Amino acid sequence: MVELLIIKPSSLGDIVNALQVATSLKAQRDDLRISWIVRDIFAPLVKACEVVDHVYIFERNAGTKGFMRLMKEVRKTKFDYVFDMQGLLRTGLMTSRALAKTKVGRADAREWSGMFYDRKVPLPPDGRRSHAVDILLQFCPVLDAKPELHGQIKFREVDKLNLSFADGKSGTKPILMFPDSRRADKRWNGFLQLTQMMLRSNRNRKVIWAGNNFLPAKGALPANRFLNLTGNTSLVSLPALIQRAEWVITNDSGPMHLAAALGVPVMGIFGPTDPRLFGPYPLNAPDHLVVQAPVRDLKLLPAKEVYARFQRADHRLHKKR
Repeated sequence: MVELLIIKPSSLGDIVNALQVATSLKAQRDDLRISWIVRDIFAPLVKACEVVDHVYIFERNAGTKGFMRLMKEVRKTKFDYVFDMQGLLRTGLMTSRALAKTKVGRADAREWSGMFYDRKVPLPPDGRRSHAVDILLQFCPVLDAKPELHGQIKFREVDKLNLSFADGKSGTKPILMFPDSRRADKRWNGFLQLTQMMLRSNRNRKVIWAGNNFLPAKGALPANRFLNLTGNTSLVSLPALIQRAEWVITNDSGPMHLAAALGVPVMGIFGPTDPRLFGPYPLNAPDHLVVQAPVRDLKLLPAKEVYARFQRADHRLHKKR
């Protein structure tokens, strides 16, 4: 059995990208056992992923003592490979403390973390202008695997999880929206208008808002067709919730990457970030839609334009089915 330690503590979108690469590695190597170092706030999702065999919890706020406790636990296992997929000083230090035959990092590693690697994987042909997933896929050849996605990412079932609220009327699935983002300049403020347009145009449609921070939905929205789960969405329930959606509409965020990885149609709304680097992967998938704000300013993106783009994409999707 080949013991692999992946170091990818954060953030949610980056972790989802790395989980896809881990899924591909296991699909191509049946002798692989994967362990993972992840921040405590993201650990539930990594633990639920079927390809991850063991999880080490990184408590970022626990200081030096917490770091030493973590590495003491990690050093109980002698790994064949360590993949530092983050490429920052703290993950470089984790790499240095781990026991492994070969320690591998990114060619674009920062904060002097590259000094802790035995080997660096090259960037894709487009260099730093490559998509985040394509950059991580370059770790695959280290294990004699192809640098491409194989297999379908899967998550373990969560016992006693009630998701009946996500069942649409007459068998239709809901539109799932994630209106929040960690960065204010990546947060589009048109989700309320978009929700109103969708509910007015289709009386059978149901819209759900989700996310870990509460956002009030001001205005008259039919209670039987709109549900606000913002502030009440756990990472454990996220995959199952997304898989019950007809579409996922979101800012540039982790749920966007998770929806794309799970094969759910997704619309990503982009402002300052470049969708060619951070959009739903793969970018050429017919049910991966990207809306880029004018001059990358989300304040200039009207809800009616987003709704029109959604209508056209939704029509094409249903026509194809």
